[in-house]
Amino acid sequence: MEENDINRLKNNKVFELINNIGNELTSSAQDTIKFIDGNNSAGTRIRKAMQSIKKLAQEVRVEVQAQKNEVSV
Repeated sequence: MEENDINRLKNNKVFELINNIGNELTSSAQDTIKFIDGNNSAGTRIRKAMQSIKKLAQEVRVEVQAQKNEVSV
């Protein structure tokens, strides 16, 4: 992948949002283990992370549609 391609990806909002979703999932992995081991507070943190991911996913959908509309105009 060329440097221009990498810069283009880094400057794209969809790419940024997808990275944020990945970061949320990664950061909740430890809480998942804690929850499985019986820590109910970790379950609450997982649910909060999932709500954040849901919000980010909706932002991805909106941004993808906006970029599609931008290209087709």
